[in-house]
Amino acid sequence: MNPNTHSSPRPPRVPQGTRDSRRHTPKADMRGLYQRAIKESFVKLHPRIAVKNPVMFVVWVGTIVTFLVTLNPNLFGTLQADVNQQRLLNGLITLILFFTVVFANFAEAVAEGRGKAQADSLRSTRSDAIAHKILPDGTIVQVNSTELLRNDLVKVIANDMIPADGEVIQGIGSVDESAITGESAPVLKQPGTDIASSVTGGTRLLSDELTIRITADPGQGFIDRMISLVEGAERTKTPNEIALTVLLAVLTQVFLIVVATMPPFVNYIANFITIVFGAEAGISLRAGASVAILISLLVALIPTTIGGLLSAIGIAGMDRVAQFNVIATSGRAVEACGDINALVLDKTGTITLGNRMADEFIPVNSYTVADVARVALAASIFDETPEGRSIVKLAENAGIVVDFDSKQAEGVEFSAKTRMSGTNLPNGKQVRKGAVDAIKGFVRSRGGRIPDDIDAAYERVSRLGGTPLAVCQDDQIFGVIYLKDIVKPGLRERFDQLRRMGVRTIMLTGDNRITASVIAQEAGVDDFIAEATPEDKISVIRSEQSQGKLVAMTGDGTNDAPALAQANVGVAMNSGTQAAKEAANMVDLDSDPTKLIDLVTIGKQLLITRGALTTFSIANDIAKYFAIIPTIFAAAGIGALNIMGLKSAQSAIISALIYNALIIPVLIPLALKGVKFRPLTADQLLKRNIFIYGVGGIIAPFIAIKFIDVILPLS
Repeated sequence: MNPNTHSSPRPPRVPQGTRDSRRHTPKADMRGLYQRAIKESFVKLHPRIAVKNPVMFVVWVGTIVTFLVTLNPNLFGTLQADVNQQRLLNGLITLILFFTVVFANFAEAVAEGRGKAQADSLRSTRSDAIAHKILPDGTIVQVNSTELLRNDLVKVIANDMIPADGEVIQGIGSVDESAITGESAPVLKQPGTDIASSVTGGTRLLSDELTIRITADPGQGFIDRMISLVEGAERTKTPNEIALTVLLAVLTQVFLIVVATMPPFVNYIANFITIVFGAEAGISLRAGASVAILISLLVALIPTTIGGLLSAIGIAGMDRVAQFNVIATSGRAVEACGDINALVLDKTGTITLGNRMADEFIPVNSYTVADVARVALAASIFDETPEGRSIVKLAENAGIVVDFDSKQAEGVEFSAKTRMSGTNLPNGKQVRKGAVDAIKGFVRSRGGRIPDDIDAAYERVSRLGGTPLAVCQDDQIFGVIYLKDIVKPGLRERFDQLRRMGVRTIMLTGDNRITASVIAQEAGVDDFIAEATPEDKISVIRSEQSQGKLVAMTGDGTNDAPALAQANVGVAMNSGTQAAKEAANMVDLDSDPTKLIDLVTIGKQLLITRGALTTFSIANDIAKYFAIIPTIFAAAGIGALNIMGLKSAQSAIISALIYNALIIPVLIPLALKGVKFRPLTADQLLKRNIFIYGVGGIIAPFIAIKFIDVILPLS
């Protein structure tokens, strides 16, 4: 076993191939999505649902009021205008406002529909199965998988479906997890290790048999939680989303008060204009303050675009996370990814490939390669980790065989405290392998001498970026094992992107400082902590948080649980222990530690999309002000502000409202897909969004409203 590894000894299974080439959750069937969304758009008109969105609820109420004044234009007072013409204008306003609400509902319904389609595809991977439950007296009875409770024991034999999430406590077998992860290669499951003992309900045992302890009650398994997540059944608004909703509601209330207090001022000014310019001018001004027109003005003033798309943006963000095969406990966890300032990453399995293999035996103290191989084989005979097996294989390839009765020997497991493992031989001798300083201490404690050439071998391996393991027998050091590891390709570029976004990367490793510095330089991380213990993880997280930073980390072992709970974003591997998964606020079903980098990208994209569309929505309002206010109050002497040259007050109102309604469905694809992510700092993103969505949000409505005004048959 690798003694420098301070967490789980077995590296996580990393999916093979590029992420784009792998199937994650089963492909969702989107057929009939838009038909269902259209139907749902009208269902959402129910007041109990509509009131949840304060901005669009104001439009909803405005639609009811304008419909009433369409039926009776004089409902709120006699108008000195043509009743039929006023009824036509009110009817057009009602129709446009109605579709504004429907389009906003449609945006949310499409986002929810995509999630429900994804949930349906997940349900297809889950089926009720017959489980062989082991009773306390040892007898086995058949029960439905839905009847299993936490801590129940079940026996699973080859070709059986694993009935529920659990941990293997007995047996060894290969499990097909392709229904969950998309990986066709089976995964070996066995008890006693952090990584290989966890199984997921809905996967299938391909060989042998396993005894499993159930770890989730019915409806609480990972697939069940993922279904709830993507369906939106457990979706709650994030703090940022709540804050933005409150801001939009306050703006809406402010504009509502402004518009509601306009009629008295208009009447006062109209009386003055009547005296100065005549009755016709006064009537014209009062007509501009009719209830329908004031409601149109209110709808133009309030930020309806972002109000109609805000919920869809949040749901779509959660959907993107689910498509990456990640279960998040809430939208808050996803959003927190976008605010991350520091990433704490384990070296093994995250920055390096993780499958460190013995590459060379380096003798010291006048011993031969065969001597080192013999002692290394004896020290590794009970080591079931990939590193231990690779040492055994390398020794056997050198022609070394076990020269003692392994049944009479005793294996010594690795611990983070001793940082070594080995075997107590039948003849009373003790062979150990582990970190060089740990083995030095072991030899000194037995009165042995430290050979002069051990440090040279140690530095040679370290400078190659490998992990040096010293091997000894009692008080004699025989040599060093070179464990070779490879930095994952493309990580330096990804860390460069994170650095440009202001995200600091910190590598944790149990390796010595020389090895750690070589790996850190090759990978391009900002900082590293060598010879780290499990306690160092939580210490570095607290240190970063004390500086006001938000920290994310991945983990899979039980000793990672405190750090996962402490981190702002903790991503546990599905192949990890139950303790790690319960402590984290995200679980990656692919067990791919590097996915944390993608989650940061998704979180930032969510925040960027929300900010960009909010900027665009508020910028839009400027053009709508110039379209409506100068035309309806032209009699007050502000007609010169009609810089677009709109034909009439009626045409200006209808043009602005049509644009206000149509911009929502036009922006639905952007809200669902998200603004294209670019690795920029916050200041750079702000400047870019202001230029594209701020300036663009001002210019686009001017052009669109003028175009609509030209083609409308109103004068």
